[in-house]
Amino acid sequence: MDKQMVDLFLVMKQKYFAAEHLPYIRERLMQLTDEQFHTINGVELMDPTVMLLVSIFGGYLGVDRFLLGDIPMGALKLITAGGCGIWTVIDWFQIQDKARQKNFETIAQYFSILS
Repeated sequence: MDKQMVDLFLVMKQKYFAAEHLPYIRERLMQLTDEQFHTINGVELMDPTVMLLVSIFGGYLGVDRFLLGDIPMGALKLITAGGCGIWTVIDWFQIQDKARQKNFETIAQYFSILS
């Protein structure tokens, strides 16, 4: 894969991933063909900032956890009104990292499928 295309991908999407995941992503992107790269480029990723806003405004209903695919925790937050607000506040500080981790898991899954 062209180094400039990989660098552009990483610059455009670096906010979606934790800094420690970027070297792995760069390495895997360099191994892809052009067709595979375009497939990876089209993968839907969650914006951590949007997830924070969702958590602030709908976290007490578990909406943030449902969007992350954590259905049991989302249901528990829904039933308990965010654990009486405690889980809601905790998620305000953790939800962006959880979204970045989910994005990494998603793209890693695509890498394994394409390999």
